[in-house]
Amino acid sequence: MADFVLVAGAWLGSWAWDEVVPPLRAAGHGTHPLTLSGLAERRDVPAGQQTHVRDVVGEIERRDLRDVVLVGHSYSGIPVGQAAERIGDRLTRVVFVDAEVPVDGGSFASGWWQGRAVFEALIADNGGVWPPPAAAEFDGQGLTDEQVARLVEGVTPHPGATLTEPAVLDRPLGEVPATYIKCLLDGPEPNDTVAGLLASEHWRLVTMDTGHWPMFSQPTELARLLLEAAG
Repeated sequence: MADFVLVAGAWLGSWAWDEVVPPLRAAGHGTHPLTLSGLAERRDVPAGQQTHVRDVVGEIERRDLRDVVLVGHSYSGIPVGQAAERIGDRLTRVVFVDAEVPVDGGSFASGWWQGRAVFEALIADNGGVWPPPAAAEFDGQGLTDEQVARLVEGVTPHPGATLTEPAVLDRPLGEVPATYIKCLLDGPEPNDTVAGLLASEHWRLVTMDTGHWPMFSQPTELARLLLEAAG
């Protein structure tokens, strides 16, 4: 049986996986949703990019997890991708759920669609945090009104340093066994960095006909795909 370690994206905590956890556990797997430092119930903990990497690695080592399927959604693909390299033979597979991926020396801000300077100014103008999205920003992502309300109620500001500090990779990410789940309502194609990684024999692409938050919009289907990734 695998041990799933589930890490949600910006503004979210372990609670985001509440509807994904039961089918994974029903299939007999260990399941460990994780809240990163500075978010949700840990919102008062200072955090930078490497703090989040240590959060993930530390959880795996503290619980002495083996056969780990490490799941990173959205922003959290960046720390999860780094952690995947650092846990050695504990890793079975990493699953990126409509996620960013780490680039050595790059940050989340580096890939911002309006440019790094614009994103860093946004963080500076908001007291060092990335403000949570308003309800309207979830439009067109396959979410019901109830699911949007749950998201809006649960999100917390995201610590800016985790988004602007660089990732550190010790070897090419394409060498790590990975599944990339692309959520089609959030764009039909992975970004260029992910597309390059998908050329690796160790990576495979899966698609979902939903938006960027499938743990809310299609939790049962997401759980099914995670079970398939576990092999």
